[in-house]
Order: sequence, then C-alpha cells, then structure tokens
Amino acid sequence: MPKKTTRQPATPASAVSSGKTLADSHFHTTGAAVNYRDSWRIFRIVTEIVEGYQFLSELKKEVVVLGSARISPNEKYYKVAVELGRLLGKHGFTTITGGGPGIMEAANKGAFEVGGESVGLNIQLPFEQRINPYVKKATAFYYFFTRKVMLTSPGNAFVFFPGGFGTLDEFFEVVDYMELGFMEKTPIVLVGREYWQPIVDFLKQKSIALAHSLSEKDIADWHMVETAEEAFSFIKDTTDNSDVWGVANGPLYFEGAADWRVFRIMAELVEGFEFLTKVKHDVTVLGTKSVLPGSAYYQAANELGAVLAKSKHMVITGGGPGIMEAANKGAFENGGESIGINVHFKGHERVNNYLTRSISFSFPFVRKLIITAPSEAFVFFPGGFGTLHQLFELLTLQETKKIEPLPIILYGREFWQPLIDIVHNLNVKFKTISQIDESFLKFIDRPDDIMSHLK
Repeated sequence: MPKKTTRQPATPASAVSSGKTLADSHFHTTGAAVNYRDSWRIFRIVTEIVEGYQFLSELKKEVVVLGSARISPNEKYYKVAVELGRLLGKHGFTTITGGGPGIMEAANKGAFEVGGESVGLNIQLPFEQRINPYVKKATAFYYFFTRKVMLTSPGNAFVFFPGGFGTLDEFFEVVDYMELGFMEKTPIVLVGREYWQPIVDFLKQKSIALAHSLSEKDIADWHMVETAEEAFSFIKDTTDNSDVWGVANGPLYFEGAADWRVFRIMAELVEGFEFLTKVKHDVTVLGTKSVLPGSAYYQAANELGAVLAKSKHMVITGGGPGIMEAANKGAFENGGESIGINVHFKGHERVNNYLTRSISFSFPFVRKLIITAPSEAFVFFPGGFGTLHQLFELLTLQETKKIEPLPIILYGREFWQPLIDIVHNLNVKFKTISQIDESFLKFIDRPDDIMSHLK
C-alpha cells in the first residue's frame, strides 16, 4: 500500500552525505504489475487508490510536471524544469512529479529551493527510479497501475518535457481522458518544440487527416514552449480545481472523503479479474472507432479477425464500432470467440453486434487495466489518443520489465512510419530510451502476416 512521508526542508547535501535516502527506508516497493490471477491483490489495489486519493486531497493548486528520468543536470531541459519549479513555488503552486531523477528531480529542486510545495508520487523500479532529495511530501506505490492513476489525476495544469515511453504514456492518457470527458480540461504545456512538434505533426497528418480519429479542436489548446517563463504564463491564472477525478458517473471523492464509489471500483476489479480467467489463447486488436465499413482499414481488421478465428485464437477488442467492430465481425462470422471489453461513455455502452462475450466498466482506469492484461499479441490499427495511450502503456510495461516480452504489432506502415521515426529519435537524439526498446515494435501490412509473429 502507499507509504506517506512528509520531509522538512533540508539541504540535499546532508541527505546524500548520510548515505541513506528515503529510498533506503520507506520506498522499497517493486513497482509490480497487476497479476489478475491473484484475486487477493484487489484489496491491495483498492487500498492504494483510497490512500492515494486521500494524499492528493491534502494538496492545493497542483501542477504536474512529467518528463524523462534520464535527463542529466547539465542538459537544457533539466535547467528549464528547475526554473519552472522555482516559478511555481514562488507563486504558491504545488509541484507534483513522479519523485524520481531527471526532469522530476529538476522540477522538485526548483520548488524546494524557494520553499514551495514539492511532491513526489514514487514507485520503485529495477533501475533509475529513486526518490530524489528535493521531495518534501511523498507517497509511494507498489503497483505501476495505481501510481499512474494518481499521477495523471490531480493537475490544475500538466507540463510535459521530453521523455521516453513512460512520458508519452502519461501524455496520451491525460489528453485521452480529457477528450472523453473523464478529466477536467486544464492547460497542457509541451516544453521543447524539437521534441513535441513531430508528435503534433503525426497527429495532424495521420490521426486527423488519414484515420479521422481526432479533430483539430482536440489539439488546438495545447501550448508549445521553450522556456520556463513561457510555460508559467499559461499556468499562472489557473484556479484551484477540486480534488476529484471525473469518472463516468461522478467523482471518486467529494471533499476528501471516500464514498460508495470505492466499492464499485472493487466490484469492477473483481468482475474484470474473473472475466480474464476465462480468456486464453487470445490476441487483442485496438484502433480507432472512426473507420467505416467498406474502408481499407475496416476491411483489413475484418480479415485479421477471420485469420485469428481460423487459427483458434480469441479476438479481444474494446467492443465498440470502427476497427473494434471489424475485428469482432471477422472472428464472429468465422466461428471464433469474439470478446469486447467496453467502457460506459456518456451514460451508455458502445457495443457492436458481433460479440460472443463482453464486459463493461464505469471507471476507465479499471477498463484499461483489464484490456491491457497480457495477450499472445497486441495489434494496433490506426487511431487517436486512446490507441496511442494503450500502445505506449504496453511499451512502458515492457521497457520496465513489468510484463514479459510479447509481440506489439502495428498494422499499416503508411500510418505508423512517422511514429517509428519519432521512437527512433527517442533513442538516437534524446537518449530517453535504449536501442533495444525500439525493437519492441513490429510492422505488418497484410492480415495474414500476423501468423509469423504468433508462431
């Protein structure tokens, strides 16, 4: 369960010279992935959610700063993050980071040095993730899943610096939930045009123009900046949001007190874990809801579903229209198991007519946990924020060794090639991932090509 600590301001040097840090005592957690076959873990997950939200409810005027753990103090983005932390601290904002090194340390350092609130939501990883010495208040999580729910929940603004798979996972989760109405819309600030412009260009040219899975208005309010002063100019006038997270039927907390929704979360976890125990020999197919029957991508997903059904694989999708419907239809019409893992959207389910089994969730973070439970492979068709969010979450879980390596397959080079180029630059230009991390992604351009990966 999360462990909370409050640190009084002290010189970082004393913390280092003592030979002990908070990581040595309070933060020896494993960053475990959730094993859905161990149902007793549900109680630990719910405990982490309850205690995490209680911790967040004590904070005010929160700004979440996210970015790579691998950026060193002599790099320009570290220095910008330090200055941003100072500006936030001087003006009464609470700086929240993941509590680790790199950009997280830099933002915490800036806030710490001016006496501002400096908070870390930490997790212990096998490498590189340690609580930095500039965190004054912290809570630590055992599960990767619950930590990210908390880290992407409380912001009156979100500032994203260059990062690796984890930063992009967090970024796409935030903008996805804002687009769907599960989170309040707050300022999104992107630091570093050289890093973020190719990502925005990809979204415009591929997700908007080619896949029609987004619209221009979905990205129109983002602010791309180079300096701490520019970033702060988009934050300074924000008002303090209530400490709630917009779920399908209202907030989890009201004025800091847990309510009946906690039991609904537990119930959904129990049902989801039980549902997964009946799933085996499965392949998960993800992609935009926006493609129409008769389009090339719809036809390809339909053929893929048929190929998987004929090879005795269950087909799992989000259960909705578009790519999901196409893959389910292909499996259903060829006698295969066709499964949908859905989420209530604006009070109703979006369920296609080709499911042999389905389950639906009110809480999007529970649904995300269930739909990203390990399959034999994941196939990603073109999509928008939701597709990219799930893609980078899986890449992060593999990179951090939270799940065993499995095929992550991108369908359609025309759509995905610019993103592959972006991932390549994460390694060669920004050094935020390693060379081996690039190898996680595979291409197919024909539905039949999937069989070589499954073998």
